Amino acid sequence: MAEIIQKDGTWTFDGDGVRIVPGSDKGVSLLRRTLGEVTVPLVALAGVAYEPGRRTGRLRLRLRDGACPLLQVTGGKLDDASDPYTLTVETKASAIAEYLVDEVRNALLLDSVPTGPVDRYLLPGPSLPMTVGAGDGTASFDGRTVRLEWTWHTDEAKTSSGPAGIALEDLHAVEWQPARGLEDGHLRFVSSPNAPRLPAGRDPHAVELNGFKKDPLMALLASAVVVRMPHPHAPEPLPVAEPKALGPAPAATDDPDALLRRLRELGELRQAGILTEEEFTFAKQAVLKRL
Repeated sequence: MAEIIQKDGTWTFDGDGVRIVPGSDKGVSLLRRTLGEVTVPLVALAGVAYEPGRRTGRLRLRLRDGACPLLQVTGGKLDDASDPYTLTVETKASAIAEYLVDEVRNALLLDSVPTGPVDRYLLPGPSLPMTVGAGDGTASFDGRTVRLEWTWHTDEAKTSSGPAGIALEDLHAVEWQPARGLEDGHLRFVSSPNAPRLPAGRDPHAVELNGFKKDPLMALLASAVVVRMPHPHAPEPLPVAEPKALGPAPAATDDPDALLRRLRELGELRQAGILTEEEFTFAKQAVLKRL
């Protein structure tokens, strides 16, 4: 086992995964403290690195594409302070950080963990229900419905229609964009790929974010929604095959002995692998109707 304890948090690797506990220091981001303890299974990891610095270094986990709903919805736009998979390390603890890196890398090699994308989320996302107030609104999610309520400074174009409610099954996408410089960010819930894109300040399905302390929590709420939506890399469902033609069914005038022989033949075809279970059942029922 390898463990590193810092003001920023504690990382523990036990061979099966990395347990991440955020620190209690006032410098720890609100997103990480709200998310709380996270365990990243080994199979979700694509790599790990230690980046030394003059005063502090950074431990950084690299997750496989599609493994984490938070990383999926933020798309690399989450800053290091809010990233739960980054740990600030004091220089005097650099040897411990490097030891943890070696242990994780060795485990990845021994288990032959692939580094490519995954087709399902390997981390569960934050617990529910969840409510976040930031920017010009408050967003809440209970696992079934997203609700948006507005503040006193929300544009009238949004407040005129009152609070918004969007069912999970009606969502096409969730977009999160942080504020950058003078440009506001947003959390947007998209119901259709062809839906008109209004400015977030006027879109009744979006919260406009102004770059304040609680803004990253909107990304956390977005991940709670995204993890319950279809995975972007999930394989397309296979079409249901029509039962194969099995030849003409016995005529209604066939005697019971002939029909019983037909049943035995169908059973032999199933045992030989010529008929699938579905095809056998379909044909058997057709014969039984003649008895």
